[in-house]
Amino acid sequence: MSTPSPTRISEALPADCRSRLMELAREVNFAEGTRIFREGGRADRLWIVRSGTVTLDVPVPGRRAAVIESLGAGQLVGCSWLFKPYSWRLGAEAMTPVRTYEFDAAGVRMLMDADTAFGSALGHWVGQVLAHRLQAARVRLLDLYAPYGSGSFL
Repeated sequence: MSTPSPTRISEALPADCRSRLMELAREVNFAEGTRIFREGGRADRLWIVRSGTVTLDVPVPGRRAAVIESLGAGQLVGCSWLFKPYSWRLGAEAMTPVRTYEFDAAGVRMLMDADTAFGSALGHWVGQVLAHRLQAARVRLLDLYAPYGSGSFL
């Protein structure tokens, strides 16, 4: 049984907004191990996972990239497309074969500007996703690098 999540599209966006967004979708698949994007690259697309697992990571000098979060069905891959300078703040990799809906970021931003209700709903969703990811990154980095992990009460 899966737990409802405010970061999944089905719980975050009203049906009419989901329908408007899906009009811009195209299906794209990624093989296991495919690097979807790297930190610093041009953020010109976004994806919603249909099936499979995508990990978000942050580079760590002298070490392997630190995995911040694993994303599954209904979750948004990529938030940097919404904010100038439109460059990725994290990296993403397909950990399993992944099926997605892909969207052109410029087209989504144009729709957001043209339809204020849609733009507000999508902006709130991305905000929820960012807040969730910031907390996940904080906890994960504390687990990796703090002397007593994220459970420390120093």
